[in-house]
This record gives sequence, C-alpha cells and structure tokens, in this order.
Amino acid sequence: MKKKKSNPLMDYVKAARLGSREAEIEQHGHPINYRKVVPSKKAYNRKKNKADDKGLPYLFLCNLVMNN
Repeated sequence: MKKKKSNPLMDYVKAARLGSREAEIEQHGHPINYRKVVPSKKAYNRKKNKADDKGLPYLFLCNLVMNN
C-alpha cells in the first residue's frame, strides 16, 4: 500500500488548532464551543411551558384544602 504524502501546510494548521485547543482548556478548564446556538428567551418554548404547568392543578387543590 502506498503511504500518503503529508501536506506541510495541513500539518501546520492541525498543530496550530491542537495548540489553541490545549491553551483554551488550560485557561478555562474545559473546551469552549463557539458554534453553540443559544435560544432566544423571548421565543415560545412549548416544552418548557408545559414543564412549568405540571404542578398547577395539584397545588391549586392543596391551597383550597389548606385555606378552608
């Protein structure tokens, strides 16, 4: 089997990326993801809204019983 030729430019880029990543981990303690999509707080999120409403009927009944 033929051995792949190494591209010196790609080797340099790969080494630079590795060095940058190592420095970032050393500085912050963990790798930082720069491409993470942060959802807007103003956008409607049905899953979160439904999770907040789970306890409402039970709490409402408890309050009625305790107040009487």
